[in-house]
Amino acid sequence: MSQRVSAIGAGVDVHVAARLLLGAQLMSHGVTLRITEVEAYAGPLDPASHAFRRTPRSAIMYGPPGRLYVYRIHGHHCANVVTGVDGQASAVLLRAGEVIDGVATARERRAAVRGGAPQVAALARGPGNLARAAGITTADLGTDLFGSDGDVRLCDGPPGGLPVSTGPRVGVRHAAENAWRYWITDDPTVSAYRRHPRAGR
Repeated sequence: MSQRVSAIGAGVDVHVAARLLLGAQLMSHGVTLRITEVEAYAGPLDPASHAFRRTPRSAIMYGPPGRLYVYRIHGHHCANVVTGVDGQASAVLLRAGEVIDGVATARERRAAVRGGAPQVAALARGPGNLARAAGITTADLGTDLFGSDGDVRLCDGPPGGLPVSTGPRVGVRHAAENAWRYWITDDPTVSAYRRHPRAGR
């Protein structure tokens, strides 16, 4: 029997969690997304992770698992799922998704920023766009994604295996060669790879 995404709530290896999240559904503020692309970050073992050094911002990554870690960068919010057992400090960045319910709401949120909504396949392509389409902000920081009364929740998608591809993470300067980005192969919502211009220097 395959593992269910709810296993993340008990704490699992970050790479196992990344694969579990592909195809899972994120229900958030009136929009439902099918997650199609993620990136794994392994805390103190990973120089690209916010938790490589513990700070007030990254403290939530140290547990408990199954919580939402939200941060703001370049005017965008990014949503992450804390995955490791208490103290392990790992998380998976949600990079892209397919909007399967609440398309009109997602389009309104995207249009409010860019002056026009993109095609459906691009509504939640890229971590900032995903958070915007889903209405996720720092107000959601710490949400229990497997709780019954939260505004942001995770659940399993339809059963069945998915073809998964892996490759380097997008835009990270450190550990840039690690193939810790996972995506559903050939899915049109997946973002393009962009290497950080100072990676490896």
